[in-house]
Amino acid sequence: MGFNQIQFNSMNDEIAKDKIFYSYTHSINGFAAVLEEEEAAEIAKHPDVISVIPNRPRKLHTTRSWEFMRLKRDGIIPFESLWRKARFGQDTIIGNLDTGVWPESKSFSGKGYGPVPSRWRGTCQTGNQAKFHCNRKLIGARYFNKGYAAYAGGLNSSFYNVRDHDGHGSHTLSTAGGNFVRGASVLGFGNGTASGGSPAARVAAYKVCWPPINGGECMDADILAAFDAAISDGVDVLSVSLGGDPVQFFNDATAIGSFHAVKNGITVVASAGNSGPTLGSVSNVAPWLFTVGASTIDREFTSFVELGNKKQIKGMSLSESSLPSGKFYVLITSASARSANVPEEEAQLCKPDTLDPKKAKGKIVVCLRGDNPRTEKGVEALRAGAVGMILANDEINGNEVIADAHLLPAVHVNFTDGQTVYAYINSTREPKAYITPVKTELGTKPAPFMAAFSSRGPNSISPEILKPDITAPGVNIIAAFSGADSPTESLDDKRRIPFNSDSGTSMSCPHISGIVGLLKTLYPHWSPAAIKSAIMTTARVRDNNEEALLDASNEEATPFAYGAGHVRPNQAMHPGLVYDLTINDYLNYLCAQGYNQSLLKWFTDKPYVCPKSYRLTDFNYPSISVPDLSRPITITRRVKNVGPPGTYHSHIKSPHGVSVSVKPMHLTFKRIGEEKKFKVTFKARSKVHPREYVFGMLVWTDGIHYVRSPLVVRHKSIL
Repeated sequence: MGFNQIQFNSMNDEIAKDKIFYSYTHSINGFAAVLEEEEAAEIAKHPDVISVIPNRPRKLHTTRSWEFMRLKRDGIIPFESLWRKARFGQDTIIGNLDTGVWPESKSFSGKGYGPVPSRWRGTCQTGNQAKFHCNRKLIGARYFNKGYAAYAGGLNSSFYNVRDHDGHGSHTLSTAGGNFVRGASVLGFGNGTASGGSPAARVAAYKVCWPPINGGECMDADILAAFDAAISDGVDVLSVSLGGDPVQFFNDATAIGSFHAVKNGITVVASAGNSGPTLGSVSNVAPWLFTVGASTIDREFTSFVELGNKKQIKGMSLSESSLPSGKFYVLITSASARSANVPEEEAQLCKPDTLDPKKAKGKIVVCLRGDNPRTEKGVEALRAGAVGMILANDEINGNEVIADAHLLPAVHVNFTDGQTVYAYINSTREPKAYITPVKTELGTKPAPFMAAFSSRGPNSISPEILKPDITAPGVNIIAAFSGADSPTESLDDKRRIPFNSDSGTSMSCPHISGIVGLLKTLYPHWSPAAIKSAIMTTARVRDNNEEALLDASNEEATPFAYGAGHVRPNQAMHPGLVYDLTINDYLNYLCAQGYNQSLLKWFTDKPYVCPKSYRLTDFNYPSISVPDLSRPITITRRVKNVGPPGTYHSHIKSPHGVSVSVKPMHLTFKRIGEEKKFKVTFKARSKVHPREYVFGMLVWTDGIHYVRSPLVVRHKSIL
């Protein structure tokens, strides 16, 4: 990638035109081209070229969730909910970078909508799909495949349309802005009214993700082109449920594209990634992105395993089929059912073609979670003739159990219960078991707790910025699906369902996108930073047992898992104070990261003079992270009043071994829009392990509003 005005010195114009497949001309100045390594190196030498970025691949990262978050209930003011106050996100335009859209879904019906907002400048790119139609709800659709083609080779005709053949894009877009659809369920389970966070919003699909090949699904060149188009089209919110390993922002198409979107007043929400619970695994870490982790809701699709020794184990499932009532079957581990010459660890995971039908037929097989998809394990068990499957968690996934629409009776159990099953099998000559039919249970406790798969901080690119920012529902989420794929994604599965349950930070991301859409309707002039701050500082770090949020391991979770906490939409409507940011603040942040004038051109088309001194710890973020407390440090923040006049008092929960003080301790605001600065001083009180992070909280309150900021501190003292 480089700048449009740069020509290929060693080529004639015709060859150059053939090489270029994207010109970013709306808000981003650059192009994408197919180049040999030598050509790329030669272009990189040109004085007007900022940098040449490889076309990297990225990966894709609900009937109950909105009620769980109390959007149907009271807000701070009696009988006030954000849904009603914000008119359900009426006429906010939400764009989605994903696998496309299934336009026939009721979630995207245009019935009852008025004219398309006049500010919309987008198009409906039907491609080779004559039956693909946009409407007054689904107002735009575009596809971007040239970067994928350059990576994967020639494409057939199926790659030239926006239709969602995967289901991921329809699921995420409907979660953000889908219509109210009564009677939605997955195979009869979880029956209720499906809805997006902004059900009255207009939506647009930007297809940038394609079938995985050689590790590639969503290519940087296509992602950047979609950002450029969406900015020009006039979206208000962009939902981006994809990502990869974090890289420096000047080499990250999502970071570059989202910066230009934010510069144009568009809030960009992104998934944190599904590489948890490993620390430092979080992706999409740029401070202008709103990065979302995943947690559970208070609904379970329960099924029980009854063992021959009369022990009963609770698990989860969406299996449509069930075993004959009360009939017990022989229970066998998948390792014991492995085919000849298959490694035991492969069979233990129930990978394709690892089980011997002579050993598995007519039995319930126990498969271990990990490595390959959960539903793929069920397909393998069914292929081998098993009548049922118990999916047992490995230790890293702990208590996180997920309901999947398996083809055979199956139940997913946690690590401890899985160990109980294995121990029972080893304790008797004739182990037997029965799997009960699935039931939907509401109001389960504790909820939420963090999903094991949700990627964790600290931020590997800039530890001064806490990531993820927030957590939202991302486990067993019911939303619209594709009519071209099965719920297990297996070719052997011929079922087609209008709604499906899915899990991942891909599912939590659009929950926040929908809430952002509501706030955008309610406060159209708020900046993306103000909207982010309102959601973060009103978040909650307790579950429905009024206990601290837990991790899937049953240990207390930290801000590296949930960021500022679990989202509370109604409270975000009245945050009291916000931590606001301007584009210059972001540019100063990049300056402090060491970006020179050349690299800054990726983010601004005008020369920018960096301040002589600027500390990353002073960046006006709603969370406060101090990654080096080798000596006392004082950081500065500023807050803007967006509520009634009043006086706010500071309250501190200090991190272990750290002294924290605030000056001034009280802030008095006389009008809306007034800003005040304050300083926070951190001092180490005791020596701890040099790599240990400790956590606390700063709260500003006027007795009605509670403006919370997580404190994250890393000691650098030596024992």
